[in-house]
Amino acid sequence: MLKIVLDTLDGSKAEDVVVIDLKGKTSIGDHMVLASGRSQRHVGAVADHLIKKLKDEGYGRARIEGLPQCDWVLIDAGDVIVHVFRPEVRDFYNLEKMWSADRPVERMVV
Repeated sequence: MLKIVLDTLDGSKAEDVVVIDLKGKTSIGDHMVLASGRSQRHVGAVADHLIKKLKDEGYGRARIEGLPQCDWVLIDAGDVIVHVFRPEVRDFYNLEKMWSADRPVERMVV
């Protein structure tokens, strides 16, 4: 599924695509993909294209949030979670920094 997502984002001219490996950090998915669109219209078009491609490939049960506003669209396809942002919104939330950090070591209290 990750290859389908990346190929589709590339075909939609999404910018600054980053893949974050979530294995060992959380159980919400295996990968998080972040991408930017140049405008609200571009964010919406990228998201629409990806949603259609996932459905065509048999991954049609993705949960989608933010499509009406198109500032930040979240597509939760299960193993792969995709965020498509306008650049200003992406900079503000800075998910790359949050999710790229190593998981803190759990301390044993004695």
